[in-house]
Amino acid sequence: MTGNHQTLALVLFSAFIAVTLGITTWVSRDRHGSAEEFYAGGRLFSPLENGFAIAGDYMSAASFLGISGLIALFGYDGLLYSVGFLVAWLVVLFLVAELVRNCGRFTLADVVAARMSERPVRIAAGTSSVTVSVLYLVAQMVGAGSLVALLLGRTGAAAQCWTVVGVGALMVIYVSLGGMRATTWIQIVKAVLLLGGTVALTVLVLVRFHGDFDRLLLTAAERSGHGNAFLAPGLKYGADWTARFDFISLGLALVLGTAGLPHILSRFYTVPTARAARRSVVWSIGLIGGFYLMTIVLGFGAAAIVGPQAVRDSNAAGNTAVPLLAPDLGGGADSTGGTVLFAVVAAVALATILAVVAGIPLASSASVAHDLYASLRRRRAEPRSEVAVARAAAVGIGVVAIALGLLARDLNVAFLVGLAFAVAASANLPVLLYSLFWRGFTTRGAVCAVYGGLVPALALVVLSPVVSGSPESLFPGVDFQYFPLQNPGLVSIPLGFLAGWLGTVTSAEVPDEAKHAETEVRSLTGAGAV
Repeated sequence: MTGNHQTLALVLFSAFIAVTLGITTWVSRDRHGSAEEFYAGGRLFSPLENGFAIAGDYMSAASFLGISGLIALFGYDGLLYSVGFLVAWLVVLFLVAELVRNCGRFTLADVVAARMSERPVRIAAGTSSVTVSVLYLVAQMVGAGSLVALLLGRTGAAAQCWTVVGVGALMVIYVSLGGMRATTWIQIVKAVLLLGGTVALTVLVLVRFHGDFDRLLLTAAERSGHGNAFLAPGLKYGADWTARFDFISLGLALVLGTAGLPHILSRFYTVPTARAARRSVVWSIGLIGGFYLMTIVLGFGAAAIVGPQAVRDSNAAGNTAVPLLAPDLGGGADSTGGTVLFAVVAAVALATILAVVAGIPLASSASVAHDLYASLRRRRAEPRSEVAVARAAAVGIGVVAIALGLLARDLNVAFLVGLAFAVAASANLPVLLYSLFWRGFTTRGAVCAVYGGLVPALALVVLSPVVSGSPESLFPGVDFQYFPLQNPGLVSIPLGFLAGWLGTVTSAEVPDEAKHAETEVRSLTGAGAV
């Protein structure tokens, strides 16, 4: 990219940073230090505001950069990511949103611990939530590194390193100073910018092909070098049975994982009632659905206009497909329109990454302070002490995410998010559903469900082609690959549910019928909800 592209993009991105830091500073002046204010923003947001914030949390770099890149490289098989991410919200809407809002206070562990022995359950759920959050954060860090390397015209490790460190530093500032209220407004601003930029690009792609979507698809197939196979299943996941099982595993992870993501679950506590939580999800489904439909157009548009080979040459994982598409749509790389459009896209993508990494550490630091710290102390922690621990935890989680982001910088961000979804679906979803719907569920069952999904999911990732045994893996020079699938969901999700069942049926604990009845009434009616 030329100097004009880089300068304008950096100016726009700097403006976004200035606005969001202003929001954080303004909100922090009114902060009174309570846990409810820091974790849930005082529960004062409307369904519309929270719907935009949820959409902002969910429409990450994986969606804007990663999915479009996968579609540009693999056609139909890349499109399946969009379908999985969107369908997942039906599970959230019908099974999770209202019930979690009624039963919990700040975290996933609140829901489970309502009818169990608190300490072991909170430690298990807190550990799982932090793990999922760190994996999700790594994807955002990788996206930041790829985009800024393109923006600055530098592909060296040093440029990506400083980018990731800078994003991590801003993330810590947002979380530690502003808490949930500032993070929510940052997500709203980011959602509006991202949707606006995506609509503009989609319209320009369709205008380029005179509104003829068939022509767009045929041109993309022709430039791909694969012909009609580009528009049919199997280019990425149909080569053999291993690839097909990998696709099934990915689909399960995407559809079931959203309901177990800590930073999504925490959003339901920022509204005053369960009805408002459900309406928030309805708003977010509309916004997210429209967005994912547009990523399909952008992905095929990048394949048709830029070409898969050019995308691959820029970034092997396809993360730069949309930034490469923008100058062409604006009239060419050296034109004023191309310069402006690239700058807008790059700034929006960077803002997207920055906003998402502001929300995830808040949820994970809440798990550290509210669940782990509070459980390991002999005495109940004071709210101000708990909030101080949460701010310190945000710093520590940011450091870990930065380190892992540098290690995984050559992997596709959508693929990395798929791993986070697999861990969430394996460890968090089983314990959540069992707690809400199984009358006989016990403390041992809850602990077994979490660890029985979490440990196999992480172990299978370590033993998979993602980590070793192939040129695209994290450690291409060694080979300890014993699990053939890239996504562990097909094995680890059933193991999580099985472990929860086995732990319960082998437990000597007698289920507390009164607590279950209380939880059931509270989850369905909201009586006694915080």
